[in-house]
Amino acid sequence: MSTSGFNRRKFNKLLATGLLAGWSPAYGKTGTQKQETFSDEETVRLQVAAIQMVAKMGDVSANLKQAEHLIKQAIAEGTQWIILPEMFTSAAAFHDDILKAIQPLEGAPLQLLIKLAHESQVVIGGSFLAESKKQVFNTFVLVFPDGTYVHHNKDLPTYWENCYYQGGSDDGVLNTPLGPVGSVLCWELIRSQTARRLLNKVRMIVSSSCWWTLPDDANPDSPRWASNLKMLQNAPPQLAKMLGVPVIHGSHAGSFNGYFSPELPDISYDSSYLGESMIVDAKGKVLAKLSQDSGEGVISAEIEINSDPVPSTPIPDRYWMPDEMPEEWNDAFNRWFERGGDYYELVTKAYLETGIINEYTPEYLR
Repeated sequence: MSTSGFNRRKFNKLLATGLLAGWSPAYGKTGTQKQETFSDEETVRLQVAAIQMVAKMGDVSANLKQAEHLIKQAIAEGTQWIILPEMFTSAAAFHDDILKAIQPLEGAPLQLLIKLAHESQVVIGGSFLAESKKQVFNTFVLVFPDGTYVHHNKDLPTYWENCYYQGGSDDGVLNTPLGPVGSVLCWELIRSQTARRLLNKVRMIVSSSCWWTLPDDANPDSPRWASNLKMLQNAPPQLAKMLGVPVIHGSHAGSFNGYFSPELPDISYDSSYLGESMIVDAKGKVLAKLSQDSGEGVISAEIEINSDPVPSTPIPDRYWMPDEMPEEWNDAFNRWFERGGDYYELVTKAYLETGIINEYTPEYLR
């Protein structure tokens, strides 16, 4: 079938008739069953947007207002799918305000996205710290115009994120009216297991990050500044080439003030988020991008979603996809599972039950 036949007018017509607006009531609240609206031979052209925020750490109310403003800007530009940053309600750091930002899965953040998606007949996605069944996950929700949604829980927390949520176990494949779409959050972008579990299973990636850098007082001549930024800049294009699908990537920019760790709660970790929101085509070409210096904003581009993706780069046979992951970063990544897990059990879960933030004492001092 000719790919030119599936144009913006046809897409809007399908939206108007409800075919792309989500699911019939039989699909239920979270839309876990598959419903496709175009044949396997078609290529869809879709106008999409990625949002970059400068969030106020842990301030859910302020961040929801900023997100709403930027979503409406994206809608005004005629975009049909809109992707927010990871943890768009809070950003990420080790700080008590992150605990206060935990929201019920179907609380205010999801309700805002449902409202905006319904009002403008668009699809909106973003992640936040979501409480579900007395546990917290970093949950990406993708909301459709009829109010239904699908979701993915990030598989492995990164560093101090372990203090505030648990890893999920789903495969990250979201069933949508455009076919299966992969959800990938932050360092999921650079783990080979992510690419392997999505290979030949998805037609597009919706991705977001809250990617911080070294502390402000780190050695300015350290090569780690450049290597960290390079990992982020390369991650969406590399994943696009490994899967043969376009990637929409929303991110955070701006500075933040936090602390180093639960064991060193008085040592500050003041730093910034690296931005690099981007839209990438299936061959890894960056169609639109915002740098860290751009601050908050919206980028949009038209992408092609093919029914039969053709990867152009092999998935590496190693844990991390980047050519070089500094050994100290890998060690810290693994070490945080235990240290952050203790904090999660002793502080975060207690906070969910009582609303009180307990003082944390490391096990070796108890």
